[in-house]
Amino acid sequence: MSLNSNLQPNANTRDAHFKALYSTAPDFQRLARCDADFAVLVKGHGLDFSDPASVVQLSKTLLKLDFGLELHVPPDRLCPPIPNRHCYILWLKDLLDSSSYHPPGDLVGLDVGTGASCIYPLLGCVQRPWSFIATDIDVESLKWARRNVQRNKLSHRISIVDRDADDNLVPLDELGLDAIDFVMTNPPFYASEEDLLESARRKARPPWTACTGSRTEMVVEGGEVAFVGRMVDESLLLRQRVKWYTSMLGFRSSVASLITVLREHGISNYAVTEFAQGTKTRRWAVAWSFGPMRPAQAVARGIKAPDVMLPPATESEVCEELDTRLAGEFTQRLRSAVDALELMSWSWDETRKRTGRERDEREAVCVLGFGIEVRLGLRMVSVRCRWLEGVDAVAFESFQGFLQAAARSAFSDLKAGTQ
Repeated sequence: MSLNSNLQPNANTRDAHFKALYSTAPDFQRLARCDADFAVLVKGHGLDFSDPASVVQLSKTLLKLDFGLELHVPPDRLCPPIPNRHCYILWLKDLLDSSSYHPPGDLVGLDVGTGASCIYPLLGCVQRPWSFIATDIDVESLKWARRNVQRNKLSHRISIVDRDADDNLVPLDELGLDAIDFVMTNPPFYASEEDLLESARRKARPPWTACTGSRTEMVVEGGEVAFVGRMVDESLLLRQRVKWYTSMLGFRSSVASLITVLREHGISNYAVTEFAQGTKTRRWAVAWSFGPMRPAQAVARGIKAPDVMLPPATESEVCEELDTRLAGEFTQRLRSAVDALELMSWSWDETRKRTGRERDEREAVCVLGFGIEVRLGLRMVSVRCRWLEGVDAVAFESFQGFLQAAARSAFSDLKAGTQ
């Protein structure tokens, strides 16, 4: 339990820069001025998105100018739209940052189905001191992925691993890894080529867009829900050996389907979000964890959906009009109310550990970790409570109810004293 002015440290300048990228659409004229290869493809103020060369060059130019990366992909493999892929990395950073008491450092992640571009490990390594294992089942994609890692001088941080279609998606034992920090994947959307063709027909566009993809990149048995379902099944065995399991999704309906799967397995610590670029392209993402650390509410509940679909709320706030000269006394009263609960206590789980002989050990478990923030406005004082750690949503709901009542009581007493 802590009572302080900030629940998380401010983002550093580098993170702030990356967060601001693509908050508006790319300026093609600016890109043309900065990159001669892009300039020859710009027509007026626009770009022909039906032309494969133009779309590929846009991705290459954005990577070069915004991330200092060089990318080459063959014409028969997916060329990643950079703003969309960048959104996934931004959300992953927020997910990991907000579910830790301390700023995460040198993390290790697994990218399942990295593709020819190896785009997620490349973007992740530029933005954070992360390392990656990147897997794929396609020999041609693996060859290009290795080239992209090598040309960007990241072979010491990104390992490319061949897999077969029937292999485990998260092969920690095969890789000799005890634990990693996260898994990410952007699985094939479609269950069959017929589904792909039907989707293209509804959108009135060719089934293979300007950035063409191979069948293994676009189609998988059972579609994306079945693919992520496999990962859920594996996670039930691996559990906290991975801090966060995550996946991008191509269909909004898949979000509801996977939430149902998670809940059927009793997984309540999960997160959902939506990525949007412009007015057309939308993607979604889901994450789940077997650990007790809770992500920020904006990260975990990032879609508009019925409350029954969303994970438990992790934040609450009470705002009242109050003379800010009384803010110090208000904060002290609130602190006293919380301290009176004697919350600095622990429940104990009985565990057994073999160290030459078996002995009982007691391992402390945090039932409820939270932060309280008091903010001052011109004539307003707000109290924000953030659930940081714990597996019992009812415990947090009970505590936030107590905190709201204590805050309103303090507001009322102080207002009465000034009248």
